[in-house]
Amino acid sequence: MSYLAPSEFVTKMVDAGESKIFMSTRDTIIRAYMAGAILALAAWFAVTINVNTGQPLVGALLFPVGFVMLYLLGFDLLTGVFVLSPLALIDKRPGVTLSGVLRNWGLVFVGNFAGAFTVAFMMAFVTTFGFTQAPDKVGAAIGNIGEGRTLGYAAHGAAGMATLFLRGMLCNWMVSTGVVGAMISTSVPGKVIAMWMPILVFFYMVFEHSVVNMFLFPSGLLLGAKFSIMDYLIWNEIPTVLGNLVGGLAFTGMTLYATHVMTLPKRQAEKAAKPRVAA
Repeated sequence: MSYLAPSEFVTKMVDAGESKIFMSTRDTIIRAYMAGAILALAAWFAVTINVNTGQPLVGALLFPVGFVMLYLLGFDLLTGVFVLSPLALIDKRPGVTLSGVLRNWGLVFVGNFAGAFTVAFMMAFVTTFGFTQAPDKVGAAIGNIGEGRTLGYAAHGAAGMATLFLRGMLCNWMVSTGVVGAMISTSVPGKVIAMWMPILVFFYMVFEHSVVNMFLFPSGLLLGAKFSIMDYLIWNEIPTVLGNLVGGLAFTGMTLYATHVMTLPKRQAEKAAKPRVAA
């Protein structure tokens, strides 16, 4: 598997965050667009499996194929840059600023949404034969997801909003662990295995992923589901984005950085000061 030690792959995380901040606008948007599109296609694939088999576990087992493909191709999700970009700022890399981090987040959000919406339109077109008939079973299922995960939260008021936020946190704890998984190994099979496991957990547990939702909810709106754009934004996308940011940075980015990078100079100094034992 060619496993890398934590101090090695966490340094790679910081390096990756730095490179994303200095990436050109063109490249950032293209990579984000393709990431959003591939992840949306994987979500469509997983819902199709769930509808046709009646077994959500099967869909969850196979959904990570989209995540694996997009990261092996070097594309970027908002949930990933939420974790990686701030580490370069925290590490005080030369030229890295807060405005640079925010710019990266904004461009990736736009690219992800454009890619996911493209696939949402294709899905809505395909499942209705060009909007000439009611959606098929898969389309109807996707529309129901949008209603249940907007109006369903709204029905519980503040408790629903808190639940949504926490599901967003839990989601990016797992998804960002998958992002890190791509750096844990230097072999393709090792990367795939390390990425697959946490993505399976997030999808089967029905946590809230901001980019997946950029596909599911616009799809529902295109198919005539009974919720509004404001319902989608207020009772899903915005709280999910915030939850993804907090969960990924707090549970993955900062914990790994604090224990494997911030303490590294101290450990090296202790090792150098330790007296050698004569052979």
